[in-house]
Amino acid sequence: MSVISVHEAAVARYFEAWNAEGADARAKAVAAAWSEDGSYTDPLADVAGHEGIAAVIAAAREQFEHVPGVAFRLTGTVDGHHGIARFTWELVSAADGSAPVAGSDVISLAEDGRIRTVHGFLDRIPAA
Repeated sequence: MSVISVHEAAVARYFEAWNAEGADARAKAVAAAWSEDGSYTDPLADVAGHEGIAAVIAAAREQFEHVPGVAFRLTGTVDGHHGIARFTWELVSAADGSAPVAGSDVISLAEDGRIRTVHGFLDRIPAA
């Protein structure tokens, strides 16, 4: 039996937030994953606070609502130390296994193990 690190636990909560369906579930998952002063920054967004983060997640999910069974998932392993972690992810269709979006994120953790900051990088996005 392996022990899940604080970094892996934070990343698991991160994906729970990104995959939460509905505003209420998303709000609860964001609050569980991010500290009150948490932030999220990537090439398309720069927000702070639970409401801002939940809005970014909702907007991203809406962009891909046409993709059947879409879900964000971890690719590879979480690499973490000293309250900082990096990991890669992709957005996958359950229908055909396609992954139209992929990226990598670097997070920093608050004292309570929740995410304080996310710095995201988009490695693959669909053509406009």
